[in-house]
Amino acid sequence: MMNTSLFLQQIRRVLPLLILCALTTTPAQAQKAAVIEVPIGYLELTLPSPPLLSNVLPPPDDNGEQGAYLGVADNNQGARFLGLNYQLHSKRSESLDELIRQSEQWHQNGVRYLIANLPATALEQLSRAWQGKPMLILNAGAADNALRTRQCLTNVLHTLPSRAMLTDALGQWLIHRRLSRWLLIEGQHSDDKAYANSIRRTAKRYGAKIVAEKTWTFESDLRRTAQTEVPLFTKTREYDAVVVADERGDFGEFIPFNTWYPRPVTGTQGLTPTAWHRVVEQWGAAQLQSRFDKQANRWMTDKDYAAWAAARAIGEAIASQPPSQFQALAQQYPRPLQAYLLGERFQLAGFKGRKLTFRHWNGQLRQPIPLVQPRALVSQSPQQGYLHPHTDLDTLGFDLRESRCRLNLPTVSAGGR
Repeated sequence: MMNTSLFLQQIRRVLPLLILCALTTTPAQAQKAAVIEVPIGYLELTLPSPPLLSNVLPPPDDNGEQGAYLGVADNNQGARFLGLNYQLHSKRSESLDELIRQSEQWHQNGVRYLIANLPATALEQLSRAWQGKPMLILNAGAADNALRTRQCLTNVLHTLPSRAMLTDALGQWLIHRRLSRWLLIEGQHSDDKAYANSIRRTAKRYGAKIVAEKTWTFESDLRRTAQTEVPLFTKTREYDAVVVADERGDFGEFIPFNTWYPRPVTGTQGLTPTAWHRVVEQWGAAQLQSRFDKQANRWMTDKDYAAWAAARAIGEAIASQPPSQFQALAQQYPRPLQAYLLGERFQLAGFKGRKLTFRHWNGQLRQPIPLVQPRALVSQSPQQGYLHPHTDLDTLGFDLRESRCRLNLPTVSAGGR
């Protein structure tokens, strides 16, 4: 099914151009008009999956990649009227060096935009490899807060929400529901600790109190022992809600309904903040879900959505420029497009009920955050009553004064790399 909203949006943008072409171009000239190719690269570092202590469903092998393909397909719905054709070049590998070499080869063939589904350390290396050269990278894989606060990558924009955006979205809901006393349970892995640190920041920001903190250190099979072990583990000072930091899913799935006090479980399990989920259906999202399911034969994930948004942001920004600049933006100079993406004029229709924009200081895509349980959308943050002088979307994550990042656009030579 065609995305009607997206199609009409593109038609309104190009209609004056179509009328002008019809008046000034003969059929023979139109046939000879060259199509401008816009190649986009997708890079994914495929890390081996560690053994899990639970039977949680693993993410799909093409998590993120399918979202990029759909974003390019959506771009092409309106691009043909502008004489543009978007193409996605995809590379998945266990070797970061191989991915960087592939990006260099793509660059020689005209690629100026990369969608990166990489962990933070790999993303930093990729950014350094292209520092000061004509390449714009869109991060669809790393949620690390440091990338938005102190490790500022001037050639990278972020379409995946930061952990702080997720935990702030959850914290607003908990405070809105007057659940201000939290039991924090974190796993032993670095990602779990990063999520827990983000929860602590959120608690301080919104005035919640973490009454107790516990680290899950057990290695037993909870499928058989959760009913006896979890209640004793969660027996502590009384709390209003449990917040779990278990990004891998080692133990968190067994916390709901097994806590000492009968309290809601939130965080990485239970009521979960996420960029996207199959239960999101409002604001035309059901149409996006349907088209993705038809393409990929599965549900759309948060990384799929981030990669889709990255591809769509490129397409939307190029389509908003004068046609005389299409060739340069497609295969020569991405710097003006980065400036446009960070500016006030850029807006992306993201099926979340709000126009999405980038924060000019750290390149983070502003977006509402759904709060979901496995089979239903519970709420969406920002919650009502959380105000901001510019936009309430900036109550999620790092505002200007909370980040050291001040994105400056490096000068790019015409020769490039």
